[in-house]
Amino acid sequence: MLAQVQSAALRGIDAFAVSVEVDVSFGLPVFAMVGLPDASVRESRDRVRAAIRNSGFEFPSHRITVNLAPADVRKAGAAFDLPIAVAILAASGLAPRRDPARIAIVGELSLDGAVLPTRGVLPVAIGLQRQGVQALLLPSANAAEAAVVDGLAVVPIATLADAVARLHEPDALWPRARPALPVAAAADLAADLADVRGQTSARRALEIAAAGGHHMLFVGPPGAGKTLLARRMPGILPALTFDEALEVTAIHSVAGLLGPSGGLLGARPFRAPHHTASDAALVGGGSVPRPGDITLAHHGVLFLDELPEFGRRALEALRQPLEEGSVRIARASGTVLFPAAFTLVAAMNPCPCGYAGQASRPCRCTPMAVTRYHERVSGPLRDRLDLTVELSPVAFDTLTAAAPAEPSADVRRRVEAARAVQRLRAAEAGAALNSRLAPAALRRVAALDHDSTRHLATAATRLALSGRAVHRTLRVARTIADLEGSAVIATPHLLEALQFRAGTPAP
Repeated sequence: MLAQVQSAALRGIDAFAVSVEVDVSFGLPVFAMVGLPDASVRESRDRVRAAIRNSGFEFPSHRITVNLAPADVRKAGAAFDLPIAVAILAASGLAPRRDPARIAIVGELSLDGAVLPTRGVLPVAIGLQRQGVQALLLPSANAAEAAVVDGLAVVPIATLADAVARLHEPDALWPRARPALPVAAAADLAADLADVRGQTSARRALEIAAAGGHHMLFVGPPGAGKTLLARRMPGILPALTFDEALEVTAIHSVAGLLGPSGGLLGARPFRAPHHTASDAALVGGGSVPRPGDITLAHHGVLFLDELPEFGRRALEALRQPLEEGSVRIARASGTVLFPAAFTLVAAMNPCPCGYAGQASRPCRCTPMAVTRYHERVSGPLRDRLDLTVELSPVAFDTLTAAAPAEPSADVRRRVEAARAVQRLRAAEAGAALNSRLAPAALRRVAALDHDSTRHLATAATRLALSGRAVHRTLRVARTIADLEGSAVIATPHLLEALQFRAGTPAP
């Protein structure tokens, strides 16, 4: 007999429907699986056989053929265990056949028939709901995660026997999972800008970067506060919108990084990979493409400490994502597009020993060593960093001053106001953040008067600015104007943007 069960698989962070077809016919007891399954799917034969027997059902001693359609797309993962087992039982007459267009099933089985949690359930639920599926049977541990999707009845399943029992019941009697509450903001509450003493220009650059989504670089000696500042960036960013939270949570679901609560992530992600990370770990990749740190930092912050210590291949792989806000991973089996709209905060020392230009502790590096150190970060990558800030050590009196610095909450209010202006301008500009303004939109919303144009022309000549650098300077100037509540870019806004482009502290 033939039975069919609807399920789903992932391609990148997007789901596509998979029809699990099972035919049980007379013949030698063979368990054949077709439809481009990978090793993890092929291994499900042993898990399914043991789970069916240990759940109190009789495993058919006939020829079993399992087809995963569409047959020309490779399937990976253990989430097909439960739909395969249910389809085998349905083909054997031990479970009812339900309309596969209305009901879908996903889940991994243990040998005793328990249904184990699986990764990527949220994007699967979103994809199935868009295709008109009305109910999804899935592991109990993943139920709250999928229940945030409106219009989809999420039915938690604990065991294979539980799944069969639910299919025997009318749909109206099925228990429905409730969506989990949003996960509380995971940002460190102690990481407040009030802890940062001095470094006025760096604090200002951090605020500009947060307001417009601009990439930035801190250059300074050890202990100057580069890491301290970078880790306070999430605290001045606005809260995620619902759509952003859904997208970020789906990415972390695919990566298997969601906690047991399964709620929507409430904080913007902050990723700080070690400088030994490979290009695949940073950008994404693998034989079955998986998201890297730049995708896990989507709508958040990517912090690269000790920037020149990263591998050259890994750094150069960042160039396209920094421009486009996404990364395309091409493999022989297909191409996967991962979102990567993050804000990059990088940090480096001025030289290998870290003390170039410091009178209190002389640098012992040779000029050639300093040159080689800076050449580890290529010109094209530096050209994509909108703000460069040179930090100096904080004086002891400033460090121990009793008066607190401005807290993150005050800065965040200004950042939220500036982003609100950009959202109102999005219909005209075509982008909700100034850092993503296209050249045509930039000419409309960042037009300069005669005096400002003359200053920009002079700076472009003296600093040898590329066309990209000129556009990025205008985007930063537009953000500075938004922070000041100005509808036009005035000369002081442009001059401040140019100072950060040149790497000199702003006044």
